[in-house]
Amino acid sequence: MPARLHCPVPLTAGAVLALPPGAARHVQVLRLQPGDPLVLFDGHGGEWSATVVRMGRSEVLVEVGVHEDVERAPAREVHLAMGVPANDRMDWLVEKAAELGVASIQPLLTERTVVRLAGERAARRQEHWQSIAVAACEQCGGNRVPQVHAPRELAQWSAPDGLLRCVLSLEPDALPLAQLAGSGDRPVLLLSGPEGGLSGREEAAARAAGFAAVTLGPRVLRAETAALAALAALTIGAGEAGRAPRTGARPGP
Repeated sequence: MPARLHCPVPLTAGAVLALPPGAARHVQVLRLQPGDPLVLFDGHGGEWSATVVRMGRSEVLVEVGVHEDVERAPAREVHLAMGVPANDRMDWLVEKAAELGVASIQPLLTERTVVRLAGERAARRQEHWQSIAVAACEQCGGNRVPQVHAPRELAQWSAPDGLLRCVLSLEPDALPLAQLAGSGDRPVLLLSGPEGGLSGREEAAARAAGFAAVTLGPRVLRAETAALAALAALTIGAGEAGRAPRTGARPGP
């Protein structure tokens, strides 16, 4: 199977172009040679066949082939707003969320978030998480790369309009996620807390902002497990075929 590479530049059948530095390094690591096939995607749907034309010390030239209008995104568009978990768990969550077809990820800093991110450190983490999402799409066949937004304080974040808003909750009045979301294709914004969940004050504010409290059942799941389980229920459960074209909106700051 040809290597799949994210190539965020204009792609046109028949064009000969130099791959961006990240994609070029990938080709060199794989030790591909002139004539070897590739698959390129720009992250916004569809993919192109391509062939390596020349291998330089740092530059890799490819010839772009035909475009295939293939769609592998879930039928339902799901955006994840996630309280950043500790250690490297956010890395794992971003990777798996991208594999499941999440539309975008908004890292949030909440009252119970252990990690504190600001300024240059926050920018570096955003860039790191975005690269993880790209690599996950290259591996799993995804043609739409989810945007990972800059980390924001939950208290300063405004949820976008037009989406079905859900917040994962352990409160007894929370509705089963499947009951609320159903089998429709309305885009969903899923809010989930870090270790220990959202504080009572934060959940109350989310409910006041129109988020419906939902639950995955009586089991207490780790923060990253709960978010991914809900995401899987919404994306895989909604199916992969017959999805409506996306508008390009990516909820964030």
